[in-house]
Amino acid sequence: MNTDEFFARHNFKTVMITDALVKEMTDAFTQDKATKDRGRGPDMFRTWKAVPEKIPSDTKIIVIDAGGTNFRSCLVTTGRDGRFSVSDFRKTSMPALDREFSRDEFFNAIADNIDYLKDKAERIGFCFSYSMDITKDGDGIPNAFSKEIKARQVLGNPVGKNLLEVLRKRGWKNIQSIRLLNDTVAALLAGCACSTQKYRSYIGFILGTGINAAIVYKNDALKIERQIIVEEIGKSVSVPLSDFDVEFDKTTENPDQYPLEKCCSGAYMGGAVLTALHTACREGLFRGETADSILKMNLLSTIEVNAFLSGQKSPFDFVREESDRKTLFAIMDAFVDRCAKIAASIIESSLILTAQACPENDEGSVCVLCNGSTFYKMHGLKERIEFNLNQSKTVQNGLKYELVSMDDDICIGTAVAGLI
Repeated sequence: MNTDEFFARHNFKTVMITDALVKEMTDAFTQDKATKDRGRGPDMFRTWKAVPEKIPSDTKIIVIDAGGTNFRSCLVTTGRDGRFSVSDFRKTSMPALDREFSRDEFFNAIADNIDYLKDKAERIGFCFSYSMDITKDGDGIPNAFSKEIKARQVLGNPVGKNLLEVLRKRGWKNIQSIRLLNDTVAALLAGCACSTQKYRSYIGFILGTGINAAIVYKNDALKIERQIIVEEIGKSVSVPLSDFDVEFDKTTENPDQYPLEKCCSGAYMGGAVLTALHTACREGLFRGETADSILKMNLLSTIEVNAFLSGQKSPFDFVREESDRKTLFAIMDAFVDRCAKIAASIIESSLILTAQACPENDEGSVCVLCNGSTFYKMHGLKERIEFNLNQSKTVQNGLKYELVSMDDDICIGTAVAGLI
């Protein structure tokens, strides 16, 4: 049995997924399925924020970035020249990764991480990269955790309000507001605030520990005025799950949730690949010592998958047979290829929705600010995403885009959100 037969046997598909995902995403928004069918398929979360025309200058703001693995904090200052300066930067691990945290433990852990910034500004911009409903006053109420965060008591509680209560108990006196957003909105706002050219519109796309996107959208029929919308794509159900995805999902913190995210994001790809490799060993694609050694592996990170594909030192250095190394490469590379097709489909659907939201402005390109270690570091991924995107019907029909990167994008975008 070769790898093609192996993948077919286990329903692992890297073709014929693009059109289904694009249709699911665009239908969810244009037919309002994203708000009516919460929990199954992509969600639509309003931010109540429009793209700002002007940002206050000579202003300091505390920035928190609670991502999938890392917790970052800093002080951002806006200059009169429109530039942003970042200082007092610190990075530590995200709370509630290793064990279940209570609500009090969770917010006190966040306060511990930012106590060094006490009273250095009057506002806090908080990038909280999990599924949440944004309130009209800028707070955020999480409704589900992904990326293996364990803090169920936090669900349903306003993050800004709870954190502010903890900070005041610790003697913080100057904080007037805490504004919540997620990383896709931060990326979009950074692209808007720091662009040196005029774009038709803006998209924020993240492919790191998780996967998600934000767009500028309006829909008169659904009474949605022009604003930034979070697409919450990880809940998509249109991509068929392989046997490996189904088996691996049972081992995660939140089975049956975020199926698309578990197919391709950095938090999960390594585990899904290892599940496929174990299956390959049991079915004879690897034999002898190679099979025995792979079956003894209990963990495999996405970083380690990338190391092998890139020819760097990896946990698979023990594999000497060239045929085995080729099989390893083929299996891992298939997951990267599927990820590229999924990511390109997400960007394409975002472009379609963006164009529908601004038909009066059909000139110029859409700025797609991309962020995430998986997007930029995974072997051959970025190039394949661009290839698939350029082959799409949407781009072939003339919709222009530009993939953009920026230093400190999440910090800057979070600062912008906290100031508008």
